[in-house]
Amino acid sequence: MIKLISIASMPIIITYVFWKVNSEKTIYSPNFEIVSKEKSIEIRQYSDINIMSTSKELPYKDATYSGFRTLARYIFGNNNRNEEIPMTAPVFTSMPEGEIINISFVIGEEYQIANMPKPITNDIIFKKLRLGKVAVIKFGMWATPKKINKMKLLLEKYLNKNSIDYESEFLVAQYNSPWVMPPFRKNELLVSIK
Repeated sequence: MIKLISIASMPIIITYVFWKVNSEKTIYSPNFEIVSKEKSIEIRQYSDINIMSTSKELPYKDATYSGFRTLARYIFGNNNRNEEIPMTAPVFTSMPEGEIINISFVIGEEYQIANMPKPITNDIIFKKLRLGKVAVIKFGMWATPKKINKMKLLLEKYLNKNSIDYESEFLVAQYNSPWVMPPFRKNELLVSIK
C-alpha cells in the first residue's frame, strides 16, 4: 500500500518541484554582462547593486537561517509602512569561516535605498554592493560550508592558473527557496577581480 501511494504521488511531486523551480525564474535578479566563460566558471561585470543586510553571530547554517528570517519578515511587511516588498535573488552570504556571518537580500530595481520602508528592528542596514568585475563558479545541491570551501579552492585554482588577481572576500549566492530539492538548487561563489 505504501509503495502504491508513493508511486501514485510521484507525478504530483514532480509537477510541484517543476513549478517551484520555474516560478523562481520570475524573481528579480541583478543584471550582469558575461565577459568570458569556461565550464562552470564565468567572468562577469556587474553594476552596483542595492542590498539590505543583517549580521548574525552563529554557526553558518544557523546564521543564514536566522538572517534570512530577519530579512524575510521585513519584506513581508514588518516595517514602518507595513509594506510588502517582492522577493529577489540571490541571497548573498559571507563565507562560513568567520564568527560573524552577513546575509543580504538584493533590492529590486524599482526601489531606491532612500525610499525603502524603515525596518522595525535595528538589525537591518541598507547599502550598495559594488561587485564590479567578478569571477563566479556555479554549483548545485546545498551550500554547506564543506561544499563552499571546495568551490573556493576550485575558483582560486582557476584564478591563480590564469594569473588573475582577486579580492580576499568571497560571497556565496543562493538562488532558491529553502524548499527546493538539492538536485534543482542553484548556487554560486563570487569574488571581485582586478
